[in-house]
Amino acid sequence: MRAVQARVRAELLRKANVVGVGIGFKEKGGQRTEELCLVVLVEKKLPKEELAPEDLVPEVIQGVTTDVKEVGKIVAQQSRTDRWRPAPPGVSIGHWAITAGTFGAVVRDRASGSRLILSNNHVLANSNDASPGDPILQPGPADGGHHPQDRLAELLRFVRISFEGGGGGNGGVCPTALAVVRVANRLAKLVGSKWRLQAVIAQQANRVDAAVALPIADDAISDAILGLGEVHGTVAPSLGMQVTKSGRTTAVSTGTVDVIDATVRVSYGAAGTALFEGQIVTGNMSAPGDSGSLLVESSSRRAVGLLFAGSDQSTIYNPIADVLSALDIELP
Repeated sequence: MRAVQARVRAELLRKANVVGVGIGFKEKGGQRTEELCLVVLVEKKLPKEELAPEDLVPEVIQGVTTDVKEVGKIVAQQSRTDRWRPAPPGVSIGHWAITAGTFGAVVRDRASGSRLILSNNHVLANSNDASPGDPILQPGPADGGHHPQDRLAELLRFVRISFEGGGGGNGGVCPTALAVVRVANRLAKLVGSKWRLQAVIAQQANRVDAAVALPIADDAISDAILGLGEVHGTVAPSLGMQVTKSGRTTAVSTGTVDVIDATVRVSYGAAGTALFEGQIVTGNMSAPGDSGSLLVESSSRRAVGLLFAGSDQSTIYNPIADVLSALDIELP
């Protein structure tokens, strides 16, 4: 097989979209087989009708089966904390007032059709303490990002996080309820009553820690996740599923879905603590700065979840279906 590869390598590399040739196991239906083949690496898999006849890869070359594998654009490695233009998912990003997190994925606004940047609320919206239009930097501030020269996008919208006790930026007691309590307490004081009312904040369970930003130019971002390539749809998590993520701090890491439909309490430092339900738990696949990474099924590259929290033993994700629904977005 190596002899065949040596004979046809130059010819294959002349084809449009081909970036490499090697030897590997053939994949069928997203599953690896035991059949050795000639693997043709392409920047992007395209329908046959979009390719010129001379750029098609034959199914068999000199008696050897071929397989076409999408790998994205291959570039000399930059650090994930460097400045990237266009910026791919998997690199450092952040609201101007935070440290740094991860650019998770390129998504599309269901209403406008615009391409958007997906990450966490606490990465793009400073744990609720932000406003639409705020500058989003790439790299994030902790990695040397400065405004305005490193502005990649503007915050578009985010799902508010409900914190225990009403903490976290703009969180708090309902203003109407607070006004009623104040009036009632003034009346009680006037009539000499020692009783006082108190506004009680009922803790609401969260489903997602998510936000989207609008890039300053459509060509300022690229679709393929660094180290993973493009995402192909979504899939619900299942116990034992093999999964992969690409993040700012720990790059590409793999693991297994250990728990689904989990209710967890997450500390946000000074912002407070928040309760989340319906979450996905894997083993340790992350470190600080990986927040916002997209979790995908390893074999199919379908999106599973959005990384937002973890410990030195486990990593926690929002189910991707909840994220897409809450932000009214879709994967391209």
